[in-house]
Amino acid sequence: MAEPLKNLYNETFLHLITQDFQAHHPKFDAAAFKALVFDKEWPDRELKDRMRHFSLSLHHLLNMPFADTIALFKQVISEREGYALERMFFPDYVELFGQEDLELSLEALAFFTTYASSEFAIRPFIAQHQDSVLNRMLKWADSENFHLRRLASEGCRPRLPWAMALPSLKKDPSPILPILEKLKGDETDYVRRSVANNLNDIAKDNPDVTLEKAEQWIGNSKGTDWVVKHACRSLLKQGNTRALVLFGFQEPASISVSGLQLDKSELKIGEEFIFQFDLYNESNTTSKLRLEYIIDFVKKNGKTSPKVFQITENTFEPGQHHISKKQSFKDLTTRKHYPGLHCLRIMVNGAEKATISFQLQ
Repeated sequence: MAEPLKNLYNETFLHLITQDFQAHHPKFDAAAFKALVFDKEWPDRELKDRMRHFSLSLHHLLNMPFADTIALFKQVISEREGYALERMFFPDYVELFGQEDLELSLEALAFFTTYASSEFAIRPFIAQHQDSVLNRMLKWADSENFHLRRLASEGCRPRLPWAMALPSLKKDPSPILPILEKLKGDETDYVRRSVANNLNDIAKDNPDVTLEKAEQWIGNSKGTDWVVKHACRSLLKQGNTRALVLFGFQEPASISVSGLQLDKSELKIGEEFIFQFDLYNESNTTSKLRLEYIIDFVKKNGKTSPKVFQITENTFEPGQHHISKKQSFKDLTTRKHYPGLHCLRIMVNGAEKATISFQLQ
């Protein structure tokens, strides 16, 4: 199993960051900092909690005015080149202690994001000063630095995972759209992916807004076409007719599925099975189809939660087509399995065509 992300914050990292602080602040007390960080709750702290604990420990140890701390942080974070997730405690500090100085905080977040993303830290500033911050982010969208351009899009996502939501932008995402317009054809995949994810967030509360942009942008370029497709992924999974038509998928009324079966109806956590079925295109013409399957996974509390997986996106001639797919039930860092009765559903262009149950032990 992959190493938990929280272990990015470990003794090796603390030693390195302590060296960097001492290089620019000779009175930095390494022993005191280590004692503050590795308290009795440390082993149980998850990634964001460890990041926050770093911020609070530094604030307690340094006990400096905010402007002086930011000046020191700029020197320290610049000590080592490259981008590193574990340095996100620098922008986190700004989120915690910079609310009273908007200008300095925005300037600091723009600086820090080239070393460790400020996407989480900027959100409380958007919540309190939406117009001012979004206007600044619109300027960042023209930056020569792709990290800053990405922050312009990623930071204002209405539903950024693991971050505070932005209710105002969930209700009315129109202030975000000028930023996305500037970045939709960005030269880097990193930025374009953020634009797509932002539009996908918007689709969850305002699907027509995302669809309108998708219809405007599709065909502009290969890169923009990718943005549009990725932005509409949730709508496609839901079987949204307007989204399906946009990408040339037909109404699946003439498509049927039969013979859905598993090579085992009971299996243990960590094992895998193969499922197969026959798909029939009962029309007289080739059909463009999006084949997916949904597994209703049992959660720790006994309830179920659906997860959508893609099988293929292809054209199918009239007649019968045999489909086979393998599914693993090994625990992942992003998904833990629990015993119970699960359900597998076959979806064609967003419509459920067959279902089967199986027992996970």
